Amino acid sequence: MSENQPIIGGKSFTAVAVNCASKAGEWIKSKIGNFASPDMKYSMHDLVTEVDKGSERMIRNLIGTHFPHHSFLGEEGVEPGPEASVKALEKVSGSEYLWIVDPVDGTTNYVHGFPYYSVSIALAYKGEVIVGVVYDPSRDELFVAERGKGAYVHGKRMQVSGEKALSQSLLATGFPADHQVALPANLRQTLALAPQVRNIRSSGSAALHMAYVASGRLSGFWEIGLNAWDLAAGSLLVQEAGGTVTDQNGQPYSLGVRNVAASNGLIQDELLAALAKA
Repeated sequence: MSENQPIIGGKSFTAVAVNCASKAGEWIKSKIGNFASPDMKYSMHDLVTEVDKGSERMIRNLIGTHFPHHSFLGEEGVEPGPEASVKALEKVSGSEYLWIVDPVDGTTNYVHGFPYYSVSIALAYKGEVIVGVVYDPSRDELFVAERGKGAYVHGKRMQVSGEKALSQSLLATGFPADHQVALPANLRQTLALAPQVRNIRSSGSAALHMAYVASGRLSGFWEIGLNAWDLAAGSLLVQEAGGTVTDQNGQPYSLGVRNVAASNGLIQDELLAALAKA
């Protein structure tokens, strides 16, 4: 463990993050059958809320047991919309240790039984992400990064892909929930980029898209209007696997970034230029 990774009471930050992600992931997966039950007392929305809230409560409680004095920023505690997200992040921005959690990233997929959703847990120390964990319960894949120590999946070191040009690249993006500003902007970028790349995917979990950039399965990922909990863990995975994460103006990643561009680093300048042009 490095200096900024003290072991408190014999528990490392990373071990706790991994434990929380896998426990929450298993629990979420066990709930998926509820959607198919014939006596559905719930609307889809209620059930998603129950799973999101339950997962977040589980993670918050586990972290609180080990690190009672740490701050916590979870998606469930924040009202929808960009203003609320900015405010919520500002409120905890002075924290020394801040856990940033998305209890279910990819809820739409989850509801439809499309097996592409994840649990995302990050720990920031004085505003810099030092631990990032993304867990995919459907494939039982755990992506883990610790600042300065590399990024791993299935215990194997991850390395970003080697594509040197956009024309060879497989990219991913998302279709934002904000249909006024973010979605039209993202669609313009998709329209501009599609003919310039090998192909584009939109699988519905930003955290997993970032993990896939880190593991070399995607050359790059961009999206407009994301939140800290979508990106914090994934940003460290990409960086520790040798990739680059910036905002769409090319500024280095920070917790406040909403319009993200992440890649293997080799195509970053070309990606940013193409996004700017769109």
